Amino acid sequence: MDINSQLCREFSLKPWQIENTVKLIDDGNTIPFIARYRKEATGSLDDQLLRSIYDRLNYLRNMDEQKEKIIQSITEQGMMTDEIQTAIDNATTLTELDDIYRPFRPKRKTRASVAKAKGLQGLADAIYAQEKGSRTPLELAADYLNDEVETAEAAVNGAKDIIAEMVSDDPAGRKMLRYSIKNNGLLVVTGAEEELGVYEMYKEYSEPIKSIPSHRILAVNRGEKEGFLKVSVDYDKITALTILNNLHVKNNSPSAIAVIEAIEDAYTRLIFPSIEREIRNALTDSASTSAIEVFAKNTRQLLMQPPVKNKVTLGLDPGYRTGCKVAVVDETGKVLDTSVIYAVPPHNKVDEAKRIIKDLVKKHNVQMFSIGNGTASHETEVFAAEVIKELDCGITYMVVSEAGASVYSASKLAAEEFPDYDVSLRSAVSIARRLQDPLAELVKIDPKAIGVGQYQHDMPQNQLSEALDGVVESCVNSVGVDLNTASAQLLNRVAGISSAVANNIVKFRQDNGAFTSRQQLKKVPKLGPKAFEQCAGFLRVSESKNVLDNTAVHPESYDAVTKLLKLCGVTDDDIRTGRVDAVESYVKAVGTSALAVELGIGEPTLIDISKEIAKPGRDPRDELPAPMLRTDVMGMEDLTVGMELKGTVRNVIDFGAFVDIGVHQDGLVHISQITNKFIKHPSDVLKVGDIVTVWVISVDVAKKRIGLTMKKPKD
Repeated sequence: MDINSQLCREFSLKPWQIENTVKLIDDGNTIPFIARYRKEATGSLDDQLLRSIYDRLNYLRNMDEQKEKIIQSITEQGMMTDEIQTAIDNATTLTELDDIYRPFRPKRKTRASVAKAKGLQGLADAIYAQEKGSRTPLELAADYLNDEVETAEAAVNGAKDIIAEMVSDDPAGRKMLRYSIKNNGLLVVTGAEEELGVYEMYKEYSEPIKSIPSHRILAVNRGEKEGFLKVSVDYDKITALTILNNLHVKNNSPSAIAVIEAIEDAYTRLIFPSIEREIRNALTDSASTSAIEVFAKNTRQLLMQPPVKNKVTLGLDPGYRTGCKVAVVDETGKVLDTSVIYAVPPHNKVDEAKRIIKDLVKKHNVQMFSIGNGTASHETEVFAAEVIKELDCGITYMVVSEAGASVYSASKLAAEEFPDYDVSLRSAVSIARRLQDPLAELVKIDPKAIGVGQYQHDMPQNQLSEALDGVVESCVNSVGVDLNTASAQLLNRVAGISSAVANNIVKFRQDNGAFTSRQQLKKVPKLGPKAFEQCAGFLRVSESKNVLDNTAVHPESYDAVTKLLKLCGVTDDDIRTGRVDAVESYVKAVGTSALAVELGIGEPTLIDISKEIAKPGRDPRDELPAPMLRTDVMGMEDLTVGMELKGTVRNVIDFGAFVDIGVHQDGLVHISQITNKFIKHPSDVLKVGDIVTVWVISVDVAKKRIGLTMKKPKD
């Protein structure tokens, strides 16, 4: 297979783009590095497309390896033909290859292999040939009787077993049936238990295979795994047998009836169970891939939520019996103070709790509260709103997701970071930091535990982890990392930096003080030239004398930037103070194409450099809408149908989006309530973190369900 040509066709890209991309990957370059610093080579392909190319490249290379193995195996068996070779060469999926190889794959003991061992292959061939005017199968069988086959009937039955396996192994029949079942079959679900609970809607349920949505596939799979449901594929047997008979049966032959009987046996015993498994697996794979894509997209949007910078923050980790853990962190996330309050049942020490919080606010000049959304969150939110009102000093608060906080708090990492704090106090610190800088805090947690997907525990865990790790890496590198404050976990997500090197960077920082330039990275043990090339542009050193060390400009372009600044008459101090209009004017006057040639760099690189010079140390998250902070609180009982509210999108899934409207329980905007226009998926118009206007359409306090719409009601 010409893999590069195949990739060109699949991704609609030019040959030079694929050729360069594949070479860059094979040379050991990371996806973030290629996306950011090799735009000229790839035609400015973004990191998500590059990851897709990388995944597909590996798939096609794996398929090429499988083709070689299959060709070798069939050749060694002495059964290779030009027709088989052509079929292998033209195969485009592993399923097609499997169909081709099926007749030649070494098999365990089967009814057909037993019949062959008894010397009945010749009889099977004679019956399957269905020659017009030939003897009947029983008459043909007379020539094949022996000590192991004593009757003609036994011989014919053995021959039919061989024919059934031949029919089952035929790639053409399997391909046609697979296509027909996918397009005309049904997925049928029935209840295996009397009480189905959340699976009640699937008690007697069926849906066309070709149109069943991903979330329903994953739902019935889980119900089947838990023993509540039975799931099967239903397809018209007569249609299936007609397809196979048209391929294998010759009319007007005495042997035709025997072949028809063998075909029915092949379909019932071998083909349909096999294709049913294939289709179920394919549906699950497709649903998992779709769910992983949604999970990855939501995770990206969550990680890229704008930080609330430069505010001393008080984190509240709510709880009933053990109290609410409190942690105050400064503008950089450093812990200033901790405490425990008992403001909610069963203790109800409200006055004492208010005194503690007010003292902490005054002592540390707290500007913001961050409240976890777990157990006792609503009561804690009510308490916090009362304190804010009594203080009347401009403090705001936000309820943040606790997803993964307990995982982090009990981890070895948290124990190393806060050896003197118990698990719950570590959670309070994490909750405070999540509001200050979601990305820096959430990278410490397994992405699967962040909780912005659906059915994540039912997906292929390696595939999910790989996708989410790619998202985290992409987010970290697009934002950039402060070399002097980043944790080892954050550094480990930077392109080219392994876990060992990340720890070495932190140790170097501890032993030698803050980094004063990017060049100092070369002194870090195990951080070689290749790692430096990959990571340097993503690391920021605001303390450096070289202003470019605090930008996304790569060190390999420093000479070109120096030349550009000289041409424009701009100094480093001008960049630091934002007086860089001359650069933009000069670039416009000369033109990016001509200037790029003069500087010896690519046009995309020149454009990126111009943006970085204009805003050194810029954070792309600052350009997004700020998170929604609150000063008061509502409960579900305060909601009425028709009420207009503003909320924050917390999760986007296949059938809608969950929106935080400030009542502790997120409301669901069903996909049909998002817009009046047709959309394939809620993510077409919504993303995690969006601030949206919604109207209440239903409230069920007992079941804790809130129905919302984004369609403005008619007056």
